[in-house]
Amino acid sequence: MLEQKIVNSFGSDEFFINKAIGWSLRNYSRTNLVWVINFIIKYRTLMNKLSIKEASKYL
Repeated sequence: MLEQKIVNSFGSDEFFINKAIGWSLRNYSRTNLVWVINFIIKYRTLMNKLSIKEASKYL
């Protein structure tokens, strides 16, 4: 469910949407680090750089 919600938000030019994607992935990495790493690898070409930066903060 989380994956689909995030993927549906890809392509947004809104700063806070992209930042929130990163925040949600960063927060989820505290409980499921492997899933977040695999998500970033799988979608890195579609993700905004800000989202990747925020999501990768604790990796």
